[in-house]
Amino acid sequence: MPFHSSRGRLSTAAYALAGLAMAVGLVLAAGIATGDGPLAGPAARLAASHAPTYPSSMDALGGSVTVGFNTNCPDPWTDCPDNSWATGTNPIVDSVYLRLLALNPQLRDHNANDAESGTTMADLDQQAQNAVSRDAELVLIAMGTNDACGGRSSVMTEVSVFRDEFTRAMDTLTAGLPGARVHVLSIPDLYQRWQSFHTIPRAVKAWKSIPFCPTLLTHPTSNAPADVARRAAVRARVFDFNSVLAQVCAHYPRCTTDGGAAFRAPVIAAEFSTHDYWHPNIAGQATLARLVWDTLE
Repeated sequence: MPFHSSRGRLSTAAYALAGLAMAVGLVLAAGIATGDGPLAGPAARLAASHAPTYPSSMDALGGSVTVGFNTNCPDPWTDCPDNSWATGTNPIVDSVYLRLLALNPQLRDHNANDAESGTTMADLDQQAQNAVSRDAELVLIAMGTNDACGGRSSVMTEVSVFRDEFTRAMDTLTAGLPGARVHVLSIPDLYQRWQSFHTIPRAVKAWKSIPFCPTLLTHPTSNAPADVARRAAVRARVFDFNSVLAQVCAHYPRCTTDGGAAFRAPVIAAEFSTHDYWHPNIAGQATLARLVWDTLE
């Protein structure tokens, strides 16, 4: 299988033995290379047909988490793409890119990141067009948090609109990159972040000063019925959005998801920025990289 180990290492000998017995595998690039050199023959062709292949180019689409916002950057409140779980080069994070690079040196410097802080699903199609122009062989998508948080309007995106926008972007990727694999992350459990941090005075102060998620974090310490209902509505919308991501992705043969792994991931205080108590820090980016890597197997 192309993603055989969560450590980003593949035992060629072990794969050769197991791969010949298994006809199951995921292929990230278009087609599978077959050899016709000195070892050509039925056995060699069979082995080659089951050999894992890895992308030589990739692109990450999404929002602030994917560009490493507030990840222990030299200056707070800035993007640090080097710390991205997807395409970053910080060895501490050990991004998906670095793990793949260890398996395919041809990927070096072909780790585009078209994510942008503050974006919503409405922006994904433009990012998808950028990925097409880069001829990406692997596209990673982490989008939807800002739709639940109200984006620029402080109003959650309607589920039907979210579906149409995601479908449009997937159509763009499928038409422009028919051989690429697209891997979609679920939206995290945002309610769990509020639940974990709303009793921390510094977190409450940060949330009040910069409204990263007004639909969830307005009046963060209030137990008034309206505030409780509003937060519950956000969590329900995240459920709905994640269902849409899974349902739409299932219609495209080369689209896969994390199976809800990002949503189920626990909130660990040490893995979040102490500037905003909302974005993963370097440790959180590293955890996300491992999680995504495991779901790519």
